Amino acid sequence: MENKTVKPLDVAKLIADKNIVALFQGRSEAGHRALGNRSILYDPRDPNGKDHVNIVKQRELYRPFAASVMLEHAHNWFDMAGLKESPFMMFAVDVIKDKQKLIPCVTHVNGTCRIQTVTQEQNLNFYNLINEFYKLTSVPMLFNTSFNLAGEVIVETEDEAIDVLQRSKIDYLYLPEKQLLVIGKK
Repeated sequence: MENKTVKPLDVAKLIADKNIVALFQGRSEAGHRALGNRSILYDPRDPNGKDHVNIVKQRELYRPFAASVMLEHAHNWFDMAGLKESPFMMFAVDVIKDKQKLIPCVTHVNGTCRIQTVTQEQNLNFYNLINEFYKLTSVPMLFNTSFNLAGEVIVETEDEAIDVLQRSKIDYLYLPEKQLLVIGKK
C-alpha cells in the first residue's frame, strides 16, 4: 500500500475516472446513514456503477444507492416535494426526468433517489470534494454508500478503514483531514 498527499481536486478526478474512493474523516455519523464521514464514493454518471460497487461491497445487486448533492443544486436535479433540504438522507425523491439519464448510478428503477443535501457548514471537506467533482463534470453530487462490506458494521477507526481497504477492491482511501490518499491493492 502506498500513500500520497492530495487535494480534493485530485480525489474528484479519481472518482470521475470511475475509481471507488472510501472517505474517512472526523467522528462517525450517528444512525444508519453514511453522511460523508464514513462513506464509499463513486461516479453517479456510470450506468454500470451500481453493479460495480455492489460487487466490491459484496452486497445484494437489487439495493439502490444514494446521492450526496450540494444543497444549492438539489432543486435543479430532484423534485424536492416541498423539502428545503435533506441533510440526513431520510427521503427518496423523484429525479427530474431529463436528469435521470445523466445520473443512472443513483437513479432507482422507479425514477427516485434517496438524497443527502450537503452544505459547507455541515461538512466542509465533503462539500469541497463534491464541488470539485461538479467543476470537472457539471454534476453536483456523488454516489454515496456506507463504508463497510456486506454483513459488517461501518468502520469506526482509521485502522478499520485500512483493514477494509486491504480486504476489498476499493481503489483508494481518502483522509481529507490529513490530505492523505491511501492506495488500495491493485
